[in-house]
Amino acid sequence: MVSTTDATAPGIAPHSGFRWLQLVIGIVCMAMIANLQYGWTLFVDPIDAKYHWGRAAIQLAFTLFVVTETWLVPIEAWFVDKYGPSIVVMFGGVMIAIAWILNSYADSLAVLYAAAIVGGIGAGAVYGTCVGNALKWFPDRRGLAAGATAAGFGAGAAITVVPIAQMITASGYQQAFLAFGIGQGLIVFVLAFFMRKPPYAMPVKKRQLNLPQTRIDFTPPQVLRSPIFWVMYLVFVMVAAGGLMVAAQIAPIAADFKIANEPVGILGFQMAALTFAISLDRIFDGFGRPLFGWVSDNIGREHTMFIAFGTAAAMVLLLSAYGHNPMVFVLATAVYFGVFGEIYSLFPATCGDTFGVKYATTNNGMLYTAKGTASLLVPLASLVAASYGWQSVFVIAVALNATAALMALFVIKPLRRAFILGNEAAAEEAAAGSAETGAKTA
Repeated sequence: MVSTTDATAPGIAPHSGFRWLQLVIGIVCMAMIANLQYGWTLFVDPIDAKYHWGRAAIQLAFTLFVVTETWLVPIEAWFVDKYGPSIVVMFGGVMIAIAWILNSYADSLAVLYAAAIVGGIGAGAVYGTCVGNALKWFPDRRGLAAGATAAGFGAGAAITVVPIAQMITASGYQQAFLAFGIGQGLIVFVLAFFMRKPPYAMPVKKRQLNLPQTRIDFTPPQVLRSPIFWVMYLVFVMVAAGGLMVAAQIAPIAADFKIANEPVGILGFQMAALTFAISLDRIFDGFGRPLFGWVSDNIGREHTMFIAFGTAAAMVLLLSAYGHNPMVFVLATAVYFGVFGEIYSLFPATCGDTFGVKYATTNNGMLYTAKGTASLLVPLASLVAASYGWQSVFVIAVALNATAALMALFVIKPLRRAFILGNEAAAEEAAAGSAETGAKTA
């Protein structure tokens, strides 16, 4: 472990406008990779209609994408630490473009799966780099910075979901894959030229009783040996599993509920229920990430987790009971994604608070692999739904979120505080012992 110091260093000032420019670049890059995950649901049924591979087989591509996107982030983070964020994001832009171009030509499940893996590699390179860079530039506002960056991933799909749906209807899903793949990849590639990391490790400037932050930088091996990391990992998996199930299955759920094309009007806007739901989901998701990040900066990470996870459980319960009503379907899923997306701001911020800033990109990358672990349950949701109906899937999601809410408050909170205070006390004692030994020697 390495102690963080308050030494000033030449270079870019931590509070200069340059760090906000870096945040904006990260947000835009994240928006460009959002549809690789959140737009996928629009392609499932058109692909199945053309090739009749079955939803479960097609959704395996989604799982491969998420697993590859998440589990390789620690490796990609190592490249960020060694070569800087620019080259890694540039590589990611190329890979996501290739992935959707492959999807546009995929005439077999093997090609579809290969495209998912390529897309996952590219998305992980962009996602891990942008979030890690935000944590390094904003140690004083980790929740807000991580939330704003993750909001790009959540809200990016809101901007393009309607054009993608329209292009699929007008020109076919293959043309939509091709056009949006090239466009998204090109924008990421260009913005990558302007990404920079901080010139030095920026220290935490003040203590907050409700927001414990370590002054020690823990290396990745040390993090993997700490119990608190694995408790956080478990809770991340529990919450992400429910959200990924709903994100991947929202179109099939709407179709089975026979409300996908039912018109819904809210505040003067009227659309088909499914299109409206996906659009509103992305808006709420994007808005919720920085909002809950900011809230957690003020009331604490674990209290914010409890509120968000508990609300998510309530919304899935509402969807289970009244989801056949188009209006309830649209609003319940919107609120659900508004509180679900905060895991992508709260967990990175909590990771940075707990393990320090120096290795924040790699440490957060290791925690982010929990999303990949959770994605393994997505195909299972299709099988459970086919055998027992969507109600069974909803029950699982409610149980996961409710349990996670309780664990955040009664397990993560005390364990994390004990970890931070215990290690800092040990470090101070070691430093005092060394100083005493040195004085006696002199």
